[in-house]
Amino acid sequence: MTYPAFSVCVYCGSRPGTNPQFTEVAKAVGQWIGERGGQLVYGGGRSGLMGVVAEATRQAGGRVVGIIPQALVDKELANQACDELHIVKNMHERKAMMAERSDAFVALPGGIGTFEELFEVWTWRQLGYHDKPIGLINVDGYYDTMLQFLQSCVGSGLMGEWQLGLIESSSDAPALLQNLVQNSGTRLETPSLRSVI
Repeated sequence: MTYPAFSVCVYCGSRPGTNPQFTEVAKAVGQWIGERGGQLVYGGGRSGLMGVVAEATRQAGGRVVGIIPQALVDKELANQACDELHIVKNMHERKAMMAERSDAFVALPGGIGTFEELFEVWTWRQLGYHDKPIGLINVDGYYDTMLQFLQSCVGSGLMGEWQLGLIESSSDAPALLQNLVQNSGTRLETPSLRSVI
């Protein structure tokens, strides 16, 4: 087995959304990972943006690792084309395995599941459970209002500026991915996340 140059966890919607730019960026992210000999770690579905990023990675020559709970195998249409498809018991196990298998994390547009995964891995970073970089691809201003709200949390004294600084946000997907992968090379080794969360 040839080991990938790096491994990026992508959180994104199981729906395509109404903006065609969401699909375009999902394709671009998968192509970027695959063309550089990388590995995609994601939620294991073949619907929506999840399926787009996985297929684009595979078509560009990258490895695809899907991790999906049994309860979502039918709902999200588990992607049998993955190089590795792990069917796990629950969301807790899914998120821990995704985090362990990744060098960096990035969120594309998505719904409540994407938000929850992003916020949890961000919380784990602020608590010191890992020191892997986290990015937010702000496609066509999708996350503008969320970022404004988070800045207002800082202004209200309920969050520190340093916590907000643990996430890098950009509309430039290739540049953001390059930064995340480069920064992941300096991270400290961390214990099994399943042993600490």
